Amino acid sequence: MKTDDAALIERCRAGDIAAFEPLVEKYRQRVWRLAYNVVRDREEAWDVAQEAFVRAWQALPNFRGQSAFYTWLFRIVMNVAADRLRARSARGRAFGTERIPEEDWDRVLVDQPDDARPDAAAAGSEQRARIEKALATLSADHRRIVVLSDIEGLSYKEIAEVLEIPMGTVMSRLHNARKRLKAALGPLLVLLVALVALAAPLVVDAQQVVRFGARVLLATDKPPASTSLPMAPPEPDERLRAFLPRLRQLTGYREYTSLERYRAEVPIGSVQQWPVPGDRTLEVVPDRVSGDTVHMHVRLQRGAVNEVTTNIQAARGNPAVIGGPRYADGVLVIIVWANANPEPR
Repeated sequence: MKTDDAALIERCRAGDIAAFEPLVEKYRQRVWRLAYNVVRDREEAWDVAQEAFVRAWQALPNFRGQSAFYTWLFRIVMNVAADRLRARSARGRAFGTERIPEEDWDRVLVDQPDDARPDAAAAGSEQRARIEKALATLSADHRRIVVLSDIEGLSYKEIAEVLEIPMGTVMSRLHNARKRLKAALGPLLVLLVALVALAAPLVVDAQQVVRFGARVLLATDKPPASTSLPMAPPEPDERLRAFLPRLRQLTGYREYTSLERYRAEVPIGSVQQWPVPGDRTLEVVPDRVSGDTVHMHVRLQRGAVNEVTTNIQAARGNPAVIGGPRYADGVLVIIVWANANPEPR
């Protein structure tokens, strides 16, 4: 175990919860990628990652340092992911993005066309389809070992620690899995690692900084009653006025009242949380950058309930529009803008 991990873990074991945050930031991308390559669902992978970190914090008093912290953490991730797969099988359908009940929506409010999904192009390719089909033929045990070895780069010994099986079993299963993939893919086998890794965001330089912000609006069919709002809202500014025609076209609502405005300039991977009317919390995580576009994970929570969970893309001059739950006389609408390459202020 690395010295810096050991020092943080000792502080955590002494009850210092702030010491756990650097561990989360350090392993967050790898945990999410590992979860995704098991459950194959972006939204569910976020939930698996979150639950795995919670379990890790709760179990830290029992961590004895006999293995590396990340192999111990990966074991927890695998267990959580396996639980999700079993639950998915029992329910007979895959989990998807968590959404609020349909009766709480009046209109579709997400400005996110199907062809804008980050993996849309790759998913449509013939090679990717063949690789996905070949991976699907593997048993869960063989697939986990392929992911840990060929995607995460763990050694036989580390894989044995994560899966709690003998090292000989790891070697045997990996050999059989690769043999089966080679029979199914032939020359395409050399593309396996690269194309599977494309399904999950690569770890980005933690020093890359992006600027982004959110505006929370109340969308209504007529001007809201002043008694329904906690305080007098500000008048729409010039930027919002210019955007109103697009909002009306997207949502069908005519009136928009600005409730909150937020801005942040943080490194990729940082978690930003802001309060939203109705005792809610808006969480925005800039996940990666491609060109001028920032890919972000957005979650709107009310207590322990996730009312909205989605992945979005936003660029300078092209914000994302997200529909939220009912509030006061209408529904909440969240506009998220981003600048992938901000100039120093």
